[in-house]
Amino acid sequence: MDEHYNGKIAIVTGANSGIGYAVSEELLKRGAVVYLAGRNPEKIARAAAQLSAYGDRVRTLIMDVTKEEQVQRGIEETVEKAGRLDFLFNNAGVGGTIPFEMVTLEDWKTIIDTNIWSVIYGVHFAVPIMLRQGSGHIVNTSSIAGIVPPPFQALYSLTKFGVTGMTECLKYEFAEKGLHFSTICPANIATPIFNKGIDGKARGDLKIPDDAYPVEKAAALILDRVAEQKGIIVVPEDPNTEYWRGYVLGDQEVEARLYQMARERREAFEKGGTYF
Repeated sequence: MDEHYNGKIAIVTGANSGIGYAVSEELLKRGAVVYLAGRNPEKIARAAAQLSAYGDRVRTLIMDVTKEEQVQRGIEETVEKAGRLDFLFNNAGVGGTIPFEMVTLEDWKTIIDTNIWSVIYGVHFAVPIMLRQGSGHIVNTSSIAGIVPPPFQALYSLTKFGVTGMTECLKYEFAEKGLHFSTICPANIATPIFNKGIDGKARGDLKIPDDAYPVEKAAALILDRVAEQKGIIVVPEDPNTEYWRGYVLGDQEVEARLYQMARERREAFEKGGTYF
């Protein structure tokens, strides 16, 4: 067992698959009590069944993270049952790679509701509880696209830069109150997000990149860095940390890489294909 997580109460949103599921399993391995949160009862039940070896430390929480009242109810009911909330992983989200001129206002609303408002709701209702406790750690999933702006991902990057910025602000704001905040910034991780559109529905026209990092290794790295109370957690760390630093410092090789990415993606879309 990991003393940092052993016996702690955690909520993980988007827990039925991908990073959310992997983080939930890793938390259970380290001794935590985990509330698997998601809006689809069948998918959450299936995820819980797959983790049944962990007994009554596996709990389920049905809530649509885009609905304020459901997030409030889910968090408050968890605290009523468990007595406290030590970790909140705001992980649910959708991707989106699309030429800007093809984007509709409905696309903007959908991705903002899922990727930003869900995080705002979670933070809004968890912080007062954690302040009363005098402790707690909120971990928000952003993306490498939340610290480096990839072309053709303006919608996605807007939401993820927002998550990164908010979380970093709160990290400093609550440092002396016993609360901790971390931002997960995954690069290519082997999860189903590659086959889902902005609406979260499966498309089936893209495949997980060959160089994608195994999701189980990502989850272990994430929890190691959360235990260290690190703010921005880039996954995997190398070479993506250097990529981020290069962008911030105006490295010309990184600039050239982003312009090349733009050309390749534009060409792919103009040929009628897609490019994540």
